Amino acid sequence: MPKYRDGRREATDAAEAIRAALASLGLSEGVWGGVRPMVTHSGKAYVHLGMVRAEVAERIAEAVQASAKVVE
Repeated sequence: MPKYRDGRREATDAAEAIRAALASLGLSEGVWGGVRPMVTHSGKAYVHLGMVRAEVAERIAEAVQASAKVVE
């Protein structure tokens, strides 16, 4: 049970981080509202991102690429 709880906490934290990042791009809750934390029975943490429109995916990709350039 502790492994599942730890996984749930990790998935929830990661989902919140993605939601905040998408909101900071000016994307509506309709885009990031479907982001959900997921945990397997063994306690592995995942984040379900769901389906987004192509133009939204392009904006997300541009933001990730811009961030990667800053890190370099």
